[in-house]
Amino acid sequence: MLAFTVTATSPPLVSTGGARFKVLAEMFPSFLPKQVENIRDPFARKLASRIERIPVHVSFSENCIMSSVVKPSIIQSQTSPVVLLHGFDSSCLEWKYTYPLLEETGLETWAVDILGWGFSDLERLPLCNVASKREHFYQLWKSYIKRPMILVGPSLGAAVAIDFAVNHPEAVENLVLIDACVYREGTGNLAKLPRIAAYIGVYLLKSIPLRLCVNILAFNGITLSTSIDWTNVGRLHCLFPWWEDATVDFMISGGYNVCAQIDQVKQKTLIIWGEDDQIVSNNLGVRLHCELPDAIIHQIPDCGHLPHVERPSSVAKLILEFIRENCKAEAQNMSVIWILEVGMDLLKVLVNHSRDYSRHVEIKKVKNKLVVFKRRPSQPLSLIPVPLPVGPSPPNTVGVVPPVVDVDGVVVVVPPVVGVVVDVLLVDGVVL
Repeated sequence: MLAFTVTATSPPLVSTGGARFKVLAEMFPSFLPKQVENIRDPFARKLASRIERIPVHVSFSENCIMSSVVKPSIIQSQTSPVVLLHGFDSSCLEWKYTYPLLEETGLETWAVDILGWGFSDLERLPLCNVASKREHFYQLWKSYIKRPMILVGPSLGAAVAIDFAVNHPEAVENLVLIDACVYREGTGNLAKLPRIAAYIGVYLLKSIPLRLCVNILAFNGITLSTSIDWTNVGRLHCLFPWWEDATVDFMISGGYNVCAQIDQVKQKTLIIWGEDDQIVSNNLGVRLHCELPDAIIHQIPDCGHLPHVERPSSVAKLILEFIRENCKAEAQNMSVIWILEVGMDLLKVLVNHSRDYSRHVEIKKVKNKLVVFKRRPSQPLSLIPVPLPVGPSPPNTVGVVPPVVDVDGVVVVVPPVVGVVVDVLLVDGVVL
């Protein structure tokens, strides 16, 4: 059972005393740039030590891409997995403070590097445009995460999350968007730059002075020493030899333009915004709240553009409360439609006749029976027959009326089958 409380020690921005995650000497993965040893932040060092590469097969590359992630220490199925993206030209180390807070609660938490950034192996450089980033993430989800997820996207990662949720709604249960950069029209005029000019701009992008200036804009009142250390964390992935090529490829491809996709988002969404964001105005957060079909918004006072770095406890608490409320709503919405005492063949028939099976119906085995749970309220539906072998009802059949199931907006009528015991036990939690 999940305990929705945050108990981890605050990051160095608030306090350095008694840091629970402090490690004197980490063993870093050999593929990380050697400059990782210069990072002082114990939270960043701890998370860096957990980064690993996993193979992801994509259609646009002959070779699998060894992709960098932080995998959860525990895989559990009580709630949807939480998957953390990062912002523009960043990495999973953005989550150095919030990741351990979420994991402490027992949530299955992933931190994933977006293709072209982070610490994936791109020596054989693939395409790094929007379509490639989307396919790469989808194949990673399909191969490893495998269940509808709570997808968290900060800054430009919010645009990545919206684009992914609209194109692959079956993979996303809910969205969390943090100081979302979703109203810019891609990379704009940068896409028209001559390639040599693009490389000059990208070279400046990884410079320490520019990164320090960005930190001043992004965060409220951090010390110079902290800003320097965070700069070292933020530009660590830029030290790979393929980083410039990957970033230029993204830049000239046009980047993310998701304005037209916002009202297509079907998932319930939590919007988090730092009230003092000097990079993306919180007025745009209010606009986003109005344009998303199903969203709630929370603003964090005395906080800049990256609340998950600056106010990790507040962000973790908001995410956990959002998950808890959705779990309550899901429990209230879920009702047992019928119980089928059958083999796996009928279950396969139900699955095969569903376009979005897992989001609407869940079948669990309880006391040697298959219990069919309905996840969503019924809507105006059409009827389709399911071709099952029909025979005389067995003597012990209870309730010979053909059962009906709502699967992704389609009512599937299951005729009586030899050996099937239909026994409606609960409807909306009421014992019959």
